[in-house]
Amino acid sequence: MQQFSTIPATQRSWLNIASDSDFSLQNLPFGVFTSDKFPEARIGLALGDSVVDTLALFDAGLLQGVNSLSREHLRASSLNALLAQEPETWRGLRLRIAELFTAGNQTLLQNPDLHARALVKQNLAQLRLPTKVGNYVDFYSSREHASNVGAMFRDPQNPLLPNWLHIPIGYNGRSSSIIPSGIAVKRPLGQLKNDADPAPTFGPSKQLDFELEMAFITGRNTQLGERISTSSTDDYIFGMTLLNDWSARDIQRWEYVPLGPFLAKTFATSMSPWVVTLDALQPFRVSGPEQTVPVLPYLQTQGAQTYDIHLEVWLQSAKMDAPLKICRTNFRHMYWSMAQQLAHMTSNGTNIEIGDVYGSGTISGPTPDSYGSMLELCWKGTKPLELPDGTQRKFIEDGDTVIMKGWAEKDGVRVGFGEVRSVVQAADLVNA
Repeated sequence: MQQFSTIPATQRSWLNIASDSDFSLQNLPFGVFTSDKFPEARIGLALGDSVVDTLALFDAGLLQGVNSLSREHLRASSLNALLAQEPETWRGLRLRIAELFTAGNQTLLQNPDLHARALVKQNLAQLRLPTKVGNYVDFYSSREHASNVGAMFRDPQNPLLPNWLHIPIGYNGRSSSIIPSGIAVKRPLGQLKNDADPAPTFGPSKQLDFELEMAFITGRNTQLGERISTSSTDDYIFGMTLLNDWSARDIQRWEYVPLGPFLAKTFATSMSPWVVTLDALQPFRVSGPEQTVPVLPYLQTQGAQTYDIHLEVWLQSAKMDAPLKICRTNFRHMYWSMAQQLAHMTSNGTNIEIGDVYGSGTISGPTPDSYGSMLELCWKGTKPLELPDGTQRKFIEDGDTVIMKGWAEKDGVRVGFGEVRSVVQAADLVNA
């Protein structure tokens, strides 16, 4: 079983870190970045408003004590090579960074040149996708979200399909269209058909939507035929990110029968750049909702299986001076846990790979302001949002920016994910 390494809440840094920073000393999430000064991709850890350049510290001889760590693990365009080492390697790297930046450690303070090289302001760094994603799975694990969608499109009295309370529903998505935060999303085109239309037409989606999700990233490979039990999933999950799994509702409505999501979901999935480790999240581990229908033995779990992570969605039109918060919810609402998702996904013997991304599915809570999509917030367009610029929104329009944020906080310690931010551009109508 996984032996987590948490950084004590009492441990403080000599670096000036704001109390509301997502990137406390107790967090130290992993990412990949470049900068104008150092255009070669490298591994960094977020601390305060800076990125710790691990390659600079390695070249200065300050990381040589980390088990099996090499320069090539840090001079890399993804975390995959680092994660391919034993957990003691990346875990030892994180703990060594914490040691170097803990109050009382003078190593960097006594070397101003190295101090300057080892810290890059986040606003001067170009942050990349943290892993090379080979496989992407998107689950459908919020009971509130599934119930809302079922009530809208099927039977309000029986919104869940018969299998939903027995099985973590998911589908295999497209990894090639996972993009980092800050990259614009182009409105997709597809086949559209309203009930009254005699035949479908082809054109830009008129019902572009966001989906507030989180994702876990795997840090180990398995062999084909190998299964992962719910009691051992922590050994395979490296950490978590924010995810916006964009959806074209009108394209999806026409195409999803009988095989489910396809082009309406594969045009873009936006991911935040920092991977928060399960080590950092352990103080925020909590129990999830009671599962009201007994599950099969391979899906049964023991103890707390989820995390108390506060989540928000903000929307800003091109005419607005500042974004408007339109949703606040919590990851702890998810009915199916990550342990159950991964155990089910591998129950048929499919293999997982380092860097795989597993989306939670839309995260909705029990109240209207906690719904994690425009489809729910505006209830299929019948309850438009009023924006400060005097306009309304039923779905996302061109020029709109969607921002998602998330953090856990307890006993004066904040462990956050930063944000995933994307602006929507008009569809490309050439050859449409």
